Formats: sequence, C-alpha cells, structure tokens
Amino acid sequence: MHESLTIGQLSDRSGVAPSALRYYERLGLIRAERTGGNQRRYARVELRRVAFIRISQQVGISLEEIRAALDSLPASRTPTASDWARLSTTWRERLNERIRLMTKLRDDLDSCIGCGCLSLQRCTLYNPGDTLAGEGPGARLMLSRAGDEAEAGVTPS
Repeated sequence: MHESLTIGQLSDRSGVAPSALRYYERLGLIRAERTGGNQRRYARVELRRVAFIRISQQVGISLEEIRAALDSLPASRTPTASDWARLSTTWRERLNERIRLMTKLRDDLDSCIGCGCLSLQRCTLYNPGDTLAGEGPGARLMLSRAGDEAEAGVTPS
C-alpha cells in the first residue's frame, strides 16, 4: 500500500484515539490493510473518512447513519468532491432542521434557564398537569412549536 499510515500516525493526524480507530474499523467505517506482521496500514484517504465521522458525530449523527453514508461512496476509487457533495445532500434537510431547533433552543433558553422570572404563563417549558404527555416524550412545547413554525412556513427568529 503506497503512502500508508500506521494506526499511531492516523491517530496523530486525525486526533482520534487508536482504540476509536480500531472500533471504526470493526464497524466498517474505515479500512486498513495488514502487513506481513499483521500490523494495520491505512491509506491516506482514510483521514478524510475519519474527519467526516468526527464531524458527523459532533452534530449528532449516529454511527449507523454514518456507515450508511460512507457505504454510498465508491469503494473502487478515492471519492471526488462530487461524491462528497452527493452524500451531503442526503443530510442537508435534516441538518437544517437540527440547526433551526438548536437556534430556537439557544434563543428561548437564554432568557429562561435560571432567570427566576416565575412567569409560568409565558414560560416555554411549563406544562401544567403534564397535559402534553399524550403527544410523546421530550420537550413537547419546544418541539411542537418548532414543528408548527415549520408547517406554517415561519422562519424562527
């Protein structure tokens, strides 16, 4: 394998612990070849895959979804910019929704958590008598309002 990296070199270059790299390999997220002495050797293109994995995880994408995305890349050649662009379009809507929800959470919670306002009539988190339990788990007021805005075509502030 030309210009290959040891697991230590890949770890140093990517900032990912060797144990995590071995785990990624076990899951089929990255690939290594073995030397005659059974040592792992990674092609340099694996650096891009590891960077993609790290960034995807940081925005909340599961390893299963990451594997499915990486499996869509060509195995016979180094992925091109258009290959990566095609992959990213499959997540664009979902990432935009996540950004919108995070922005709403940031904006709503800036004035809420620890403010001591005691204004339960205006509080975006107040749910007297747990009346929203039937709508499902989680922060239904935040989620349903975000969903209502999206359905109405409202751009959150």
